[in-house]
Amino acid sequence: MDGLKAQMEELWPVVMDVGLNILWAVLALIVTWIAAKLVSRAVNRLTERGIDETLVPVLETLAVWGTYVIGGLVVLDIFGANTTSLVALLGAAGLAVGLALKDTLQCIAAGFVLLGLRPFRVGETIQFGSTIGTVRKIGLFTTEMDTPDGLRISAPNDKVWGETLTNFTRNASRRIEIIASIAYGDDIETGMRVLRQLVADEPRILTDPEPAYAVRALADSSVNLHLRAWAKTDDYWDVYWELMKKLKPALEAEGLTIPFPQRELHIVNGAEKKLAKAETLEQE
Repeated sequence: MDGLKAQMEELWPVVMDVGLNILWAVLALIVTWIAAKLVSRAVNRLTERGIDETLVPVLETLAVWGTYVIGGLVVLDIFGANTTSLVALLGAAGLAVGLALKDTLQCIAAGFVLLGLRPFRVGETIQFGSTIGTVRKIGLFTTEMDTPDGLRISAPNDKVWGETLTNFTRNASRRIEIIASIAYGDDIETGMRVLRQLVADEPRILTDPEPAYAVRALADSSVNLHLRAWAKTDDYWDVYWELMKKLKPALEAEGLTIPFPQRELHIVNGAEKKLAKAETLEQE
């Protein structure tokens, strides 16, 4: 009994020390978790202070993971781990992982380039390659978008940055182009007058820049009249569809016609006679 009591007395300080370390580690993890939540909320509130919401998701990710890393180092330090050596080891491991995951690092690098140059922001409609959609989030690895037909897509950042980007909503106004085809026998000035009247009846068309009217082409079956007018970007499609709906009735009301493609076929009798003579010689 005396020997067991002596062993317990020797082990008791060690048990107390380990127990306290575990208690402090658990407390540190709880504090880290709470701090990460508070940091996440604080970053999300940056938009109220004028920070572009495009930057918020990446800033939130970096801040939260930075908090977790600091909390992990504190826990390791509580148990007496050599954090300096550990940081060096993690750096070497990170280099090896980076070489193995170079494509992923390209996505991260492209994400930072997109956030730095900001060719588009959250809520803007863009196109790269054959993909078109409204930007919902720019993350470290991917850009999330909603397509016009209601699909949510996630594109790697390096694919987005590697293509020619078209931003449909960045500018305040866009140009509308309408082609009106009339027959060769119709009066061109009458067609121009119809286009001018359409513009005059549409209040959403901007006066600066002024609308432009021209004969675009003398096509195979029609004379193509060209209207160029400007509207606010938010009104672009509504104005375009309204003009297209009114164009045909307006042309017909002025006695103008929209011709169908036509082809004229000329049969040359001389060619037929030569063909018949050749067939006769072959039969002989």
